[in-house]
Amino acid sequence: MTPDIILTNARILTMDPGRPRAEAVALGRERVAAIGARAEIEALAGPTTETIDCGGATLLPGFFESHLHLVLGGAELAHLQLGHVEGRDAIARAFRDFARRHPDRPLLMAQGGHYAMLDHPMTRHDLDAVIADRPIAIGAHDHHTVWANTAALKAAGILDGAKMPHGHEVVMGDDGRATGELREFEAFAPVIALGGEARLNLGIATGEEPAPWPDAAARAIDRKKVAAGLAHAAKHGVTSIVNMDGNRYTLELLSEMREAGELTQRVKVPFHFKPHMELSALDRAEAMTRDFDDDWLCSGFVKMFMDGVIDSGTAFRLDDYPGRPGHRSEPLFPGPRFNEIAAEIDRRGLQIAVHAIGDGAVRTTIDGYEAARKANGKRDSRHRIEHIEMIDPADIPRLGALGITASVQPPHAPGAMDFGLYPTIDVIGRHRLKDAYLCRTLAEAGAPLAFASDWPVTDISVLRGIHAALTRPTYEGGTDQRVALHDILRAYTAGGAWAAHRDHVTGTLRPGLAADIVVLSGDIETTPAEAVADMSVALTICGGRVIYRGEGKAA
Repeated sequence: MTPDIILTNARILTMDPGRPRAEAVALGRERVAAIGARAEIEALAGPTTETIDCGGATLLPGFFESHLHLVLGGAELAHLQLGHVEGRDAIARAFRDFARRHPDRPLLMAQGGHYAMLDHPMTRHDLDAVIADRPIAIGAHDHHTVWANTAALKAAGILDGAKMPHGHEVVMGDDGRATGELREFEAFAPVIALGGEARLNLGIATGEEPAPWPDAAARAIDRKKVAAGLAHAAKHGVTSIVNMDGNRYTLELLSEMREAGELTQRVKVPFHFKPHMELSALDRAEAMTRDFDDDWLCSGFVKMFMDGVIDSGTAFRLDDYPGRPGHRSEPLFPGPRFNEIAAEIDRRGLQIAVHAIGDGAVRTTIDGYEAARKANGKRDSRHRIEHIEMIDPADIPRLGALGITASVQPPHAPGAMDFGLYPTIDVIGRHRLKDAYLCRTLAEAGAPLAFASDWPVTDISVLRGIHAALTRPTYEGGTDQRVALHDILRAYTAGGAWAAHRDHVTGTLRPGLAADIVVLSGDIETTPAEAVADMSVALTICGGRVIYRGEGKAA
């Protein structure tokens, strides 16, 4: 077979232990056709082969993004971005300029806010002083809190409060009206709906499907937002995505895109199981798994939220929050209930992924996975915990012993990338920093690592994520949690593919596996750690198709 593409003069890191390095690779029929020495591979070229000289740059398996929000991220590219914006005056300038540029939007939605943007907890009155006559709202960088002005609360019908499921809250003030702070997805869903994005949030917010089913025009609008997310990911070398905000509707949208030739990357989508659901709801998860199961589009796992986030005090801890005696938050699934659910999901042969940030949530999740193994016996389940921002030392060895994947995000650690040290480390408490944002310790204890950005919570850039993992600070009383470069690269490629049961498709470069490739702008092995974030992606290939060409050596 004559190759379609040959990439040569590259420093190839295959992630294949049997052949870890090579100089050139040939691609054909969506697969790696051959890999090896430069002269050997170049000799395979035919008259129709495109030969790309990589100029000595690093070539890797396409990045495997183990945890991001493709649909929400694609939609948010059109929102106001407030990262690094501080203080009421700066917020007001940004919003008023955005409002002038978008006079017809029913909701002026901003992203990237943080809990210390003002010198006091933000309220609707603060945002009323910015813009009072149009609905406006700010999403926190962690995507677990939204602050809205009075106009938005009124338009959403929640100014006077609303009954919410456990763990979701419209915060009320002493005047009997909403303060403007909305905690967790169902609380801020009515505000998000003002902007026309309610159906895109259904999976992560409620686990349900749009009703009535969106017509062709509505689906076309949503497909454009998905396409924007895919294009953004392609610029950063991402070829495979574990999407964490989906439902069956998401899979149907992606399937339509594939039929139209618009699906450029591989996507895995979960069924979201919520606390109000009966076990019979898992029939829907099985149906999604049965109906979508190929190299490009699949399901096969159930996503759950065990708690919230640290900064809002909704992460479930084993000890009290500093300065808040008696407050530890609560698990969204009490232990006995979660044990039952985990055992049933596992019995059905499905994978489980649980958002667990506080050490109490992490322990509850580990206990559930252990209960599932006792009930059903050991199998190749590859159950995962997402985030693990705090963990009790006694629970660290349990991850490796039970084969639980630590699906963690190097950019999330305060001070490592875009998130400041404060207020997070004060909310954790100085005495607990030694138990926070562990990566190296979890890996050394035997936990498989899968790295990700959690975009749009943080920048999707894998290179910035690698930089964060290489250079992150050591916290007071803690240990060095920096990870070695090759371990980081594995966690962003082969480790992610393994954790998602996709290692038979992608994640390593060897003949017969997918032609999923990223070429960087230089040699990452000789680039100083502090300069890795300044590198760029020169070329992204997925399934043998070039989906992004940058300005690097391979472009």
